[in-house]
This record gives sequence, C-alpha cells and structure tokens, in this order.
Amino acid sequence: MSNKRKSKLENPAISKWLMIATYIAGSFGYFMGFYRQSTSQAESIAWVAGLSVGVVGILSMVRHSIFNRSDAIRSGWDQGVRNNFQIEVGFANLAIGVTAIASIIWNWGQIAQSAIILIYAIYFFQVAILTLIDRKNGRINFVRFLIMLSQAALLAYFTY
Repeated sequence: MSNKRKSKLENPAISKWLMIATYIAGSFGYFMGFYRQSTSQAESIAWVAGLSVGVVGILSMVRHSIFNRSDAIRSGWDQGVRNNFQIEVGFANLAIGVTAIASIIWNWGQIAQSAIILIYAIYFFQVAILTLIDRKNGRINFVRFLIMLSQAALLAYFTY
C-alpha cells in the first residue's frame, strides 16, 4: 500500500466526519421517533430502528472496520498496528444495523424492531459500563460515559 493511500486511511478527520454523520443520523431517528410517537407507535419505532440503529450501525462499521486506524487515532487508542478487535466491533455494529434495516424492508413488525432496538440499547449500556472501568490516569471520561448512557436510555425508551 502506498504511503499516500495509507495516510488517507489513517487521517483522523475521516472518522471524525463519520462520527458526526452517526450523531446526525441517530439524532434525526430519535427526533422522528418522538415526533411520530403520538400518532403512530409503529412508525415511531420504525424511525428509531431505521436511523438510530440501522444507519448508525452501518456508519459505525465503516468507521470501526474500514477506517479502523483513522478511528483509533481519533479515539486515542492507536496501537500502531491494525486492531482486529476494533474491526470485530465494527462487524457487530454492521450485523445489528443491517438487521434493523431488514426489519423495516421486510416489514417484520413492531415487536421485531423493538427487540433489535433493545439489543443495541444493551450494547450501548455495556459500552457505558466499560467507560467507567477504562480510566486514564484514574479519571473517568464523563462526556463519553454520558453519551453512551444517553444512547442506551434513548434506545431503551423506544422498545415499548
């Protein structure tokens, strides 16, 4: 691989923009979920499943797996080599995201979509716990903890 191509894949700006796109997709899914909640419970859940789980899961896979070095550098986790575990996390996000989108395309219904949302809520709750355990210099990254806990709570809310 050429140095120019390698440096593009390692540029933390790529994963930063993918992270921003993830926040936008997830936020819009929650917005539409709350907006549609009073008129259609099924539509409300479908918006969250499609955007806050489906699109977020797929974008997270791209960031964690395809641009793994970029994401590792952005996150401060760069080990100087490819981290297969980070790529595996991306694959898990892809599996959940694609399943959420499939549940909408093939009209699996509200119960299946709620179950998929719950799976992602449990995943993010575990990430929040890991954030509490993984301390740098004895300090907790409260911003990351609150983001992960908020994500888990919002997802769990839409599993009714």
